[in-house]
Amino acid sequence: MAPGAQTKAPGPGEAQGRRTKRGTLKDEAEEQPPPHLSEREGPINLMGAGKGKRVTPIKMEVDGTAADGMYATDEVVKDGEDNGQSVKAEQRSEAATTSGGQEPGYGGKVKLPLAVNTRMDCKWRDGQYRPAKVIERRKLAYRDDYEYYVHYDKFNRRMDEWVTLDQIDLSTVDVSDTENGATESGGRTRNQKRKQEEDHDEEGHGEFDSAQLREHEEFTKVKNVERIELGRYEMETWYYSPLPPEYNGSKVLYFAEFDLMFFKQRDQMLRHLRKCKIQHPPGDEIYRNANISMFEIDGKKEKIYCQNLCYLAKLFLDHKTLFYDVDLFLFYVLCECDERGAHIVGYFSKEKCSEENYNLACILTLPSYQRKGYGKFLIAMSYELSKIERKVGTPERPLSDLGLVSYRGYWTRTLLEVLRKHTGTISIKDLSDMTAIKTDDIISTLQHLELIQYQKGQHVICAAETLIERHLKQAGSPGLQVDAAKIVWTPYNAERELANYTR
Repeated sequence: MAPGAQTKAPGPGEAQGRRTKRGTLKDEAEEQPPPHLSEREGPINLMGAGKGKRVTPIKMEVDGTAADGMYATDEVVKDGEDNGQSVKAEQRSEAATTSGGQEPGYGGKVKLPLAVNTRMDCKWRDGQYRPAKVIERRKLAYRDDYEYYVHYDKFNRRMDEWVTLDQIDLSTVDVSDTENGATESGGRTRNQKRKQEEDHDEEGHGEFDSAQLREHEEFTKVKNVERIELGRYEMETWYYSPLPPEYNGSKVLYFAEFDLMFFKQRDQMLRHLRKCKIQHPPGDEIYRNANISMFEIDGKKEKIYCQNLCYLAKLFLDHKTLFYDVDLFLFYVLCECDERGAHIVGYFSKEKCSEENYNLACILTLPSYQRKGYGKFLIAMSYELSKIERKVGTPERPLSDLGLVSYRGYWTRTLLEVLRKHTGTISIKDLSDMTAIKTDDIISTLQHLELIQYQKGQHVICAAETLIERHLKQAGSPGLQVDAAKIVWTPYNAERELANYTR
């Protein structure tokens, strides 16, 4: 209801609906069947590409069949097939409301609203109840109730979401901490606060110690933007991004596709697009093959674009550290091209001058383009550039969970292809020179595949042909491959940059 709107008090017999001739009650507004999904208008809706995320285009058939080129990862739960769990949850929440805000739970009575860090079972997207923990809560604007931001046990933080009370199984709430510990500010008890300090995931955050990790998780625990619209796609965000304060709490953030300026209102973005004349990322095009292009962008020359790209990337990367000073980085943006322009697919960045020979600092494929081989393409491109520089490269640590899987797949395919074709003896150093992969990465990959042994003070590769073929089959397709002959690129030269700067 809009603010300031007035409501009319129901007359006699209108409290529950209107009375029919037979004296039964009938709802005033009957629920209408939803329109055919193929008739909806708007951008394609891609709700993330992680495990358990909904990746379903708006324009699809009613039976759940995805459109061409897209895919759906959620099972369709039809009405009446949830074994009555949702009905029971509604009955429990109604009972709690009518019984003075309390409901029987595990170890005592549940007091509403639920405290932060309360553990219970919550209904997930597949219709099943899963163990979860309340991370934050907020009061609803349209009714006197709360919604809760929950984290599901053994799920990545990208799956965290806001839920209402009817999605929570109140009979599974553990109230022992609430009864045995004094409540502190924010709805937490001392016991819950201590548990929160002990219960944190250090995977993928190797650059943080325990105290820094707790501070990071506390500061970024709740996503500040729920969805973004970029070009033809609408995507559910995964993580918190340190956007300017005025954008916090936005339901949807609208990005202009070619210069990545972002807006809170769609009409603002459309007005900007009418003034924006570019149809591709700024910078130099260094690769083109069919409809695939790669642009190199200097963070010093295109600072606003690169900062906006970092804001966008942080919405889908948990461990990324955002650098407002992007002058020291080069950004390589991958695009799909058509008659409308070059549409951003993903990117990777690298330091202009890295003392550790990092050839990649950050990598991202947007959820709307994942599972198409673009991540493998970006990794391969970073190593092709290292070969042109005649350097051995490695990605900057720590790697995210998805990044480690992608890199290990690339290293496996590249190394095994060399071993399969090579005859005679070959050393780790030879493999590094041929592939531009760092020796430490080669050793860790071969150890993971159990193809290397440590004998008499040195590593020895023991790879039978059948074993190589089996591992290659398990590694899967190489995806979209880089044609090195179509790269037109000159390595960054710091001396030349300094000379141009001092002119």
